Amino acid sequence: MTKPLPPAAAPPAAPPSSASVRWSGITHVGRVRQNNEDTFLALTFDGHEVRYLGKTGEAPLAGSDFVFAVSDGMGGAKSGEFASRIAVDRITKLLPRGFRLSAAGLASGFNDILDELFTAIHADLIQFGRSYEECAGMGATLSLAWVTPEWLYFAHLGDSRIYYLPAAGGMRQLTHDHTYVGWLRRKGEINERQAREHPGRNSLNQALGAGHQFIDPHIGAVDHRPGDRFLICSDGLVDGLWDRQLEEMLRHPPGARVHETPAQRLVEEAVQASGRDNTTAVVIEIPSPAAPAEATTSALPTPLP
Repeated sequence: MTKPLPPAAAPPAAPPSSASVRWSGITHVGRVRQNNEDTFLALTFDGHEVRYLGKTGEAPLAGSDFVFAVSDGMGGAKSGEFASRIAVDRITKLLPRGFRLSAAGLASGFNDILDELFTAIHADLIQFGRSYEECAGMGATLSLAWVTPEWLYFAHLGDSRIYYLPAAGGMRQLTHDHTYVGWLRRKGEINERQAREHPGRNSLNQALGAGHQFIDPHIGAVDHRPGDRFLICSDGLVDGLWDRQLEEMLRHPPGARVHETPAQRLVEEAVQASGRDNTTAVVIEIPSPAAPAEATTSALPTPLP
């Protein structure tokens, strides 16, 4: 379950040698827009270096931490590209020192590192907007998952989303949509159908950059177990698929899509159903030791194309 960031503690026991993380990611321009302002990121790092990961793969959890993120740019044709470059630059500089906290069991520092990361990206986007006329109003959402041997820490701003699918129990949304509609739904005043049809559903009240003076990222943690899955996605994915469809496609894919990676089947299904927006998904799995890899094409970290 979602929990507050855990307190400082003794160094955790090393995970079993078979413990691993499996991932798949894909982005699609959709059927309406001419350019893709979505981007996703997959990194692994230890106390010394950061390495980019391929779009799919599986790797052991012992010895390295992993970061997966989805960002949806706004405010111009180059917004997504600029936002992803800024995010990568800041993540590669700030997160390696966080590995030392992870290795020492000093979990209380994760909140500060993630808050610092989002604050730095926000400041850079604001500066771009002030310095270049073509970047005025530029902004981005960012949903980020940091996977360690025992915990998944997350930080989020905007209306991209992170979902949690435990091995046992129903799927739930970990992050808060930073929209008025999202606030109404959290209060129980509207349901999922009403939220999807609401005229203000795409109006953000918080984002990185985009002229916002202050930000308050949603930061939390989940202690993961074998069989757990996590989904990070842009709003284009949930425009095409209902929550129950997301869960069904991940847990019980139709026979025609079994050969596809989890991210591929979600994105292609959403684009077929809607396709009005750029559509991106990253699926993170903590496989059971005996679970076979599912359409995995890259077992080790490799540069992104």
